[in-house]
Amino acid sequence: DLAVVVVAAGLGTRLGADKPKAFVNLAEKTLLQHALENLADAPALEQVIIAVPVGHEEQTAKLADVALAGKRVRFDVVVGGDTRQQSIANALGVIDPEVEVVLVHDAARALAPSSLFTRVASEVRRSGMGAVPLMKIADTIKRVDGDVVQDTVDRNSLRAAQTPQGFVAVKLIDAYAAAKSDYTDDAALAQAHGMKINAVEGDERAFKITTADDLTAAELRF
Repeated sequence: DLAVVVVAAGLGTRLGADKPKAFVNLAEKTLLQHALENLADAPALEQVIIAVPVGHEEQTAKLADVALAGKRVRFDVVVGGDTRQQSIANALGVIDPEVEVVLVHDAARALAPSSLFTRVASEVRRSGMGAVPLMKIADTIKRVDGDVVQDTVDRNSLRAAQTPQGFVAVKLIDAYAAAKSDYTDDAALAQAHGMKINAVEGDERAFKITTADDLTAAELRF
């Protein structure tokens, strides 16, 4: 009953690579291939939809063939849009109508383990609501105005959001169809359209690879 949308259409400018971020190598595999291999073991996985930059469709199909080998999983490759939100909308346009739960995942969080996909999907099935993995914030948080520190924010009620984020498929499709603004993540978009979101425990391995330093930190895990 499960589909996973993998967002891999970003150009990765901050990474400083000569190719889109999802196609940068980490331990001899692309970030996208790591992401696909990790999500492939999620129970009841029926479909994977990958949004990529134009011109990378064939390369993506070959990577998916390898990463999903031996799995009875349909995969589709779509061209991403100008924004992350547009890329996801394109992906949702080809989702199997029989899918009940959809997870949206950033390929940049390439090391997110299969257990995290399972945990998020299980919470959506249990509650019928959205589910987002969250991590506690270790640093002290300051509110600033320009260069001036205004005050210290109570971090006990704050969490850092990760992906995959999970939803009842038909509800997320409806929310995307109705969206008039850009949102920072899928949970924010879903909440703006009346969907309730539950928190699940995140995973430190699901950190986002954005800069060259992040890539170096990821390499140290192999």
